[in-house]
Formats: sequence, C-alpha cells, structure tokens
Amino acid sequence: MMLTLANLVALIPLIVVGATAVIVMLGVAWQRHHGATALVSAVGLVLALACVPVASTALSSPPLMTMDGLALMGSVLVLLCALVTVALSHHYLTGYIGPKEEFYLLLLCAVTGALGLVASDHLATLFISLELLSMPLYGMLAYSFRAERSLEAGIKYLVLSAAATAFLLFGMALIYARTGHLDLAGLANTSDAWTLAGAVLMLVGLGFKLSIVPFHLWTPDVYQGGPAPATIFLATVSKLAVFVLLLRLVTVAPVFNSDWLNTLITLLALITMLGGNLLALFQSNLKRLLGYSSIAHFGYLMVAIVAGGALAVETVGVYLVTYLVTTLAAFGVVTQLSSPFSGEDAAGLHYYRGLFWRRPWLAAVMTVSFLSLAGIPLTAGFIGKFYVLALGVAENRWWLVGGIVAGSAIGLFYYLRVMVTLYLPEPGMRRMDATNDWGNRIGGLTLLVVAVLILVLGVYPSPMIQWVAGLSTAAF
Repeated sequence: MMLTLANLVALIPLIVVGATAVIVMLGVAWQRHHGATALVSAVGLVLALACVPVASTALSSPPLMTMDGLALMGSVLVLLCALVTVALSHHYLTGYIGPKEEFYLLLLCAVTGALGLVASDHLATLFISLELLSMPLYGMLAYSFRAERSLEAGIKYLVLSAAATAFLLFGMALIYARTGHLDLAGLANTSDAWTLAGAVLMLVGLGFKLSIVPFHLWTPDVYQGGPAPATIFLATVSKLAVFVLLLRLVTVAPVFNSDWLNTLITLLALITMLGGNLLALFQSNLKRLLGYSSIAHFGYLMVAIVAGGALAVETVGVYLVTYLVTTLAAFGVVTQLSSPFSGEDAAGLHYYRGLFWRRPWLAAVMTVSFLSLAGIPLTAGFIGKFYVLALGVAENRWWLVGGIVAGSAIGLFYYLRVMVTLYLPEPGMRRMDATNDWGNRIGGLTLLVVAVLILVLGVYPSPMIQWVAGLSTAAF
C-alpha cells in the first residue's frame, strides 16, 4: 500500500518532530549552543502541536496506522508533556558538566516513537514505534553517567526492557502463527491455547513498560537513579503512549477479548493499585515514592480497560490528563531543587523539610500536586478518580471499586506525610535548594502554569471533559 498525500497529511505532527530531531542533530554538529538547541526543540514541538488539527482533517489514515480520536488525543498529550519536559530540562542541564544538546536529540527521537505508538494499528508499527520510544530512554536515563546511580538506572532499564521486548515479540509470533494476521483487527480470538499464550506474553511485555505488578521491580531504582528530566519523560510520555496502545489492543484486537484474559487483567489491576500504594508507605526517597505512586495510578487506569463500556475511552482520557499534569508538577519541583553538580537529584525527603520557609511557591506547587495525587476535591486528581470509580460502579466491578477505595486510603497517608514535611521547621542538616531566580526562568514559569492548571481542572473541568468526550466518540 502506497503513501498518498492524504496519508502524509495525517502524519504531519510525526514528520515535524522527526525533522526537528534532524535539525537539532545538524545544529549540534555545526556549533553547540544549549539555549538555541532547547529553543529549536520547543519550537518544533509547538509546530507539531499546531499541526494536530490539520492531521485530524486527513481523508485517510496512513498504512499500518490509524488517526482516530484516540490517536489524536494521545498525540496532543504526548507533545504537551514533551514540551514541559524540554522547559524543565533547560534549567536542569544548565549546570551539567558535559555535552547538553544530545539530551534534546534523544528526547525528540523518543517523542517520534511515542507519536507512532499511539497511532499504531499493526504489530509491525507497534514494535518499531515502541523500540524508537524505548531506545533513546536508555541514553536519557544514563545521561548523568558520572553519577553511579544514573548509569545503573540506564543499564537496568536497558537489560529489563530487552527482556520485556523478547516477551512481546514471542507473543506476537505465537499470535501470527495461529491467525496469519499482523493488523490488530485481524488478530482473531481462536480460543486456542497458543493464541491465548501469545496475548499473555504481549501483556507481560507491555506490563513491564507500564510498571504493572509483578513487572514493576525496575521502577523505583530507575526513577531514583535517572536524571530528573529523564524521569519526568519516562513517567509521562512513555507510560502514556504505552497505555494508549494497550487500550487500543484490548478494544480492537479480538484476541484480547477472552474472558480468561479479562480475569487476568482484573487481578493485575487489583494487585497493582494495592501493591503500589503499600510499597510507597515505606519510602523515604521522594523519587522512589513517586515511582510506586505511578504504579498505583496505572492500576486505577486498568479498571477502565477491565470495565470497558461506552465510557471507557473517555474515562482513560480524563484520568490521563489529570495524572499527567499532576506528575509534571511533582517532578517539576524535584527538577527545580536538583542540580547535576552534586551527582544526585534532590530525592531524599530531608531535602524538602521546611521547604515552605525557603521557597514558599515551590512548596505550594508540591502541596497542590500531592493533593491531586491523593484525589482531594477541587484538584484535577479528584475528577480523574471520580471517573474511574463511577465507571467501576456502573459496570458492577465491585472488587475493583473496593481496591480503588482501599488504595486511595493508603495513599492518603504517605501523600500527607510528604506535605507535612514541607512545613516542618528546618533542622540544621544538608539540603539542596532552588536558585533564587527560579520563578523568572522558563522552567519555573512552566511549573507554575502546570500547578494552576491542576486547580483549574479541579474546579472547572468541563472544557477538558468536552474535549476528551469529543475525541473518544471518534475513536475506533
């Protein structure tokens, strides 16, 4: 099947990001300039974002891909998260001793993979896009290679990601052997043991990328060791793209509609939301705590996949928006307080003790983000959690509803523990702090905008809900 002009129109955002990566690479080869590289990266992402409405008018989807409402929603969220990551990375990398520009090149390549992944409608594009997303992450996580933990994080993610890819490919091979198809709609449910085994192996591979229990063991170590901007990208763009793909698989591919597989996903969702919250209780490292928290939140999101129904896509969209803005704010504060000079990020909770008395605005942003993670009313997190609970109740998934309530109650304890730490009197101990002019820099301003957005979405979520609902009706 040949590419037509209409197909190229649908691919414009992906083409723009790919072209931006090439321009950045040529710029690095010509003359290094950190500020110019960050600016070109940001401009490229903004242009790609502006091209998404143009892509939505395409008369046909490109071969092996589909530009439906789910793909458009995923593309917008991927580009917005990447843009915030670029803004926060500029401040962080300013103090980095060594080449800075390659980080943006890796980020743009990973964004290209994420854009391809959210629109994949074929196992070939699924695999290629997933690898294009994952491989730059190895370099991003090990970017501060002079720090022992950063190098360890990159190697650990590389090795375990390769193992997950092996599971994924083996699952694809089994399904193809039984169905003879690679397009998602053609992956028929043959009620055959080998086909079911292939679907389970694919679920294992994607479960690793999403940190689903019991495939989560890499998450706290990689979150702790990786540079803060790389961790932001991993926690938002990477997981967002993979979850959109998983939703498409379960919704479109008949092989994933087995009752047995649905029961397995239900069990995984339950142990993920409870396990993530229970493990977070014992953490004194903020990045590890946020890692376990992300595990729990994707357990909540899996409830929408299990429940299905007409509201499943809308629920996933609303929850992803609220999770992403909240996670960007929380990790944004970590980025502002961190410095690559020290060889480690401001991850220990003791760094945040008394933060309110030193940097009150940063403490306010962190407080708002943790209230949202806990699902407190008048924050974006409450809207997302309400949607998931409402869907679970509507579909009579009472075990999962009970898991959400129990997990949220456990999570409230460690979220409040962090918030209380921010306002305690500061002892005379070693600490890291943000620069005095952090609020005047692009990263600080972006962080404040994200924090305000958390409150706005919590108080007035109608525009977000209407946007997600409009795209979810156009999905599939």
